[in-house]
Amino acid sequence: MAKIGYLLPTRENILLGEHGTRGLLDRAEFARHLGYDALWIGDSLLARPRHDPLTLLAAVAAAVPAVTLGTAVLLPMLRNPVVLAHQLATIDQISEGRLVVGAGIAADTPAVRQEFRAAGVDFEKRVGTLLEGLHLCRALWTGQAVNWDGRWQVDEGVLAPMPYREGGPPVWLASSVPQGIVRAARHFDGWFPIGPNVEKFAANQELFATAARDAGKTGGLTTAIYLTVAVDANQQAADAAINRYLEDYYNAPAAVMRGFQACCGGDLSAVQTFVRSFIEAGADHVVLRLVGDHQVMLPELIDALKSG
Repeated sequence: MAKIGYLLPTRENILLGEHGTRGLLDRAEFARHLGYDALWIGDSLLARPRHDPLTLLAAVAAAVPAVTLGTAVLLPMLRNPVVLAHQLATIDQISEGRLVVGAGIAADTPAVRQEFRAAGVDFEKRVGTLLEGLHLCRALWTGQAVNWDGRWQVDEGVLAPMPYREGGPPVWLASSVPQGIVRAARHFDGWFPIGPNVEKFAANQELFATAARDAGKTGGLTTAIYLTVAVDANQQAADAAINRYLEDYYNAPAAVMRGFQACCGGDLSAVQTFVRSFIEAGADHVVLRLVGDHQVMLPELIDALKSG
């Protein structure tokens, strides 16, 4: 059975002017109590303002037991990898090995480019920066002295604490393009797309599996999927709610966002069928981003998806 995760509404709360964290921690515990397998937090500095995912994950790790915790998705390039390795190792210790690092390169939009400039990071070199930065993190997570001569300079650097799990938390790469999917299979522990639809997802899953075999990886990789859903008996109302949500969230036309993000609005049965279609196509882990009343939708969805 696939694992079902819930994206905490950090971006949504900021859009509503809710800057506190107590409600987010309560929502995390509510989801765990209902039976969700994982809790996820998104990332952005200025393009889509929200709570810092690493700080908040540390709080969730201490407050909410048992469930997997992860970033959906982190932009590692915006952070010095030595500092990032230290932060992630500490969170992995706090959570006692429950951390998963979902990582991506970010969409090419004016707001994201401005975000990179503000952080002092070259947007055009973000793929190489991500790869080198995460490889440096893994080197530091061995607990051995590291010498590194690249974008960053490390001389006999020894990181502590080491992560809870040997080798550090798994890293799932977010991508929906062939080069990124192959990169996920070759260099990381999982593939974590956001869409665009189940047919394309199934084809890309085959590419991911083939690339993994070609890289000599015969097991241990995870396929996840990030889905946006709204439950409403009135399908038109549900789709309209998703459109408004996407435009507010991204400050971009809903049609553009739906072109590469998998979304479904409809009654519970329609959403259940939509989510299960991705599981049948190969998803080991589903991350749900909810549009609407989370308190109502959270129990409905987990009951529907874990029944039968």
